[in-house]
Amino acid sequence: MARDRDPQCKQCRREGEKLFLKGERCLTDKCGIERRNYPPGEAGQNRRSKQSEYLLQLREKQKARRFYGVLEAQFRRYYEKANRQPGITGENLLRLLECRLDNVVTRLGFAASRRQARQLVSHGHFKVNGRRVDIPSYQVRPNDVISLKDKSTAEQAVRNATDLVASVAPWLQADYDQLSGTILKFPERSDIDTPVREQLIVELYSK
Repeated sequence: MARDRDPQCKQCRREGEKLFLKGERCLTDKCGIERRNYPPGEAGQNRRSKQSEYLLQLREKQKARRFYGVLEAQFRRYYEKANRQPGITGENLLRLLECRLDNVVTRLGFAASRRQARQLVSHGHFKVNGRRVDIPSYQVRPNDVISLKDKSTAEQAVRNATDLVASVAPWLQADYDQLSGTILKFPERSDIDTPVREQLIVELYSK
């Protein structure tokens, strides 16, 4: 299974803001952004890139791709699918990314990061509507119920992750006693707090 193996703290530093790629560590003073708030590389502190229109669009696309933990080819396919759907392409794109099972597991608070969620799902620790699903990109739908597999060896790790939860997205409902969650509806743009300007991504791919 292909995955992004680049250093995670460097990705946040390159984008200039926290993408919360390392879970609990991102909430401490050990966070890469807190320690070195400048781009990685030997000339990172002195780098003065010209902020061209293309560069701004590229950075937004890279930020979104890294935030959700998807590779370039897969991200492009999400855009093409979003472009074929009725409505606003940028919002469709974010909705598709939000409805990935690994993202939902993270949003529910059952994993400290999307990378951990991807691993838990891949190892078959979660069920959707009572059936085991081990595909991180699986698209959830309203009324789907996500739950931890019975007697899962990851139960303690999941409960530890729930301790970090401040709030749950309004399109989701979580039950931390039973370690299950329900998809109440498809997310609207106002429900998504992803720090990207999706219109710039649309402009990039529209060229």
